[in-house]
Amino acid sequence: MSTGSTDEKMKVLVYSDDAATRAEVSQAIGRRPAADVPLVEIVECATEPKVHQWLASGEIDVAILDGETQPAGGMGVARQAKDEVYDCPPICLIIARRDDRWLAEWSKADAVVPQPLEPMVLADTVADLMRRRSATRLNAK
Repeated sequence: MSTGSTDEKMKVLVYSDDAATRAEVSQAIGRRPAADVPLVEIVECATEPKVHQWLASGEIDVAILDGETQPAGGMGVARQAKDEVYDCPPICLIIARRDDRWLAEWSKADAVVPQPLEPMVLADTVADLMRRRSATRLNAK
């Protein structure tokens, strides 16, 4: 599916209290995670209030949340966003343990990527979520 304009961008929010994790996620996604999706503009967040502010703004197309973030983990943030944010963007959770998959289900996350991060897996997952967002976004930009 082509997205049309070559200068179109999609905003991807990356939430982690760890700057190294945010950098690793940004590097794995790159400027464009797949040829058929728009360029990515990364929005980094280290605090829960800022994540909720960005998600409520309607400007975020995909959110990647670190399940290990303290004090508010990505799973709880995802669940709250899915329950409270109108037209909530697709959410990808980064989990540290395989046993956390059930919590990711509870959180209503759209996708789960395990640590250690594999760049191609993360890029493919984000590209899929970007495609989904392009097809289902309620409020046109």
